[in-house]
Amino acid sequence: MLFSSKEILAQKDSIALQRKARKLLRQGNELYNKKQYTDASVAYQKSLGQNTKYDKAAYNLGNALYQNKNYKEAVPQYELTAQTAKDKFTKAEAYHNIGNAMMEQKQYQPAVDAFKNSLRNNPNDDETRYNLAVAQKLLDKQKQDNKDNKDDKNNKDKDEKKKDKNKDKKDGDDKDKEKKNDKDNKDKDDKKKDKENEPKKDENKNKSKPKPQQGKMTPQQIKQLLESLNNEEKKTQKKMNAQKAKGKKIKQEKDW
Repeated sequence: MLFSSKEILAQKDSIALQRKARKLLRQGNELYNKKQYTDASVAYQKSLGQNTKYDKAAYNLGNALYQNKNYKEAVPQYELTAQTAKDKFTKAEAYHNIGNAMMEQKQYQPAVDAFKNSLRNNPNDDETRYNLAVAQKLLDKQKQDNKDNKDDKNNKDKDEKKKDKNKDKKDGDDKDKEKKNDKDNKDKDDKKKDKENEPKKDENKNKSKPKPQQGKMTPQQIKQLLESLNNEEKKTQKKMNAQKAKGKKIKQEKDW
């Protein structure tokens, strides 16, 4: 008897919670229709607090969040409805709205998957079929853009590596050239120092034989000068005698 009483009390509590959850759901719907989406969200959350598996409250909460552009927060509520809903039509609507929320976030692959799930539960929904075609087209474009961006990045990385390689080569050439210039300059400096340290032969030679001062002659130089004058005088006398002999007329004997 005691166990049965507890079961009865639990059932009563459960019925009371369900009634309260439905009441909060209706309040949320009234706020939603007035486009008071934030207040409606609060009412739906309270309804779910009374009954966590209340799929209608979860679905309507997802709609209120969606209307407030809280797409990311709306998705779990639609997923809860898709898991708990008993009829396929409700599941199809939940997946359809998941697809729309994913489209708003530009997550095209999850959107495609959601629309496909919606069509599995309701194959005759032309709106879902249209959304699926749009999502698929955007997904293909996204993949192509990602591929192009990846190719551009790879090409850019190759160009950067090529530039770095050329830069390293240029730096190496500049360093070699700088080393060569340093070596040439060092050789020039060494040669200049050697030349400066080299003894000046002409100056040493002149210093070994000091020049006599002008106007003064050594006895040896005077003697040489006199001998030179005597020799010149003898040559002059001899030349004059030769010229006299040459100028003398020679008489020719005539054959009479």
